[in-house]
Amino acid sequence: MPAEQFTVVIPVHNEAAFLTTALARLADQLADLEFRLILVENGSTDGTLKIARDLQAAYPWLEVANLEKADYGSAMREGFSMVDSEWAVAFDIDYFSRAFVEELLHHGPNSDIVIASKRDPRTDDHRSLLRQIGTRAFNLLLRALFKSRVTDTHGMKAIRRKVLQDVMPDVVSREDLFDTELILRAERAGYRITEVPAVVENLRPARSSYLARVPRTLVGLFKMRQIL
Repeated sequence: MPAEQFTVVIPVHNEAAFLTTALARLADQLADLEFRLILVENGSTDGTLKIARDLQAAYPWLEVANLEKADYGSAMREGFSMVDSEWAVAFDIDYFSRAFVEELLHHGPNSDIVIASKRDPRTDDHRSLLRQIGTRAFNLLLRALFKSRVTDTHGMKAIRRKVLQDVMPDVVSREDLFDTELILRAERAGYRITEVPAVVENLRPARSSYLARVPRTLVGLFKMRQIL
């Protein structure tokens, strides 16, 4: 797969203090590749949008989109809808990897989706024990509720544009579970999914409470069960 055939999509919310550093790291990691980055600012109140637009002068591959409301799922949908390359690569502003792009270049010709799985036995996971247990529990729920064989739906992933065009119009989940519903629908549609190992290490401490998201996630999963 030629390197220019991928577009990175990153949602950002209230990242004014971190955005400049993060994009410099990303630029350094992907320096020899041709790519486009769509940064989707959503509902920030701290000047993130202005900083992002100012950074466009330094990075010609950077494009900035803006949504008024803070919503991860809606931001991802917006970014994915703007992709015109063969592949869309989903990164977080504090979790991205050159190694994952290399996995995509290797596995892309024989895959429709490539996922950096935190549950892969070869993965080097530096997260807290609580977060590792949470990932395992989430995976067990996906297996029990949806009979899914995918071990991870969050984090770094690459999806062919044709898959997005086929599956994304049917995705109704927003916020945290947009990615999950998208991957589950693609799996049920028979698309080829490859899971690869990753080094799981955020570039900074987590900004949100993991436990606070649990009730919302559980409710969302059982709602999703009604439509899948």
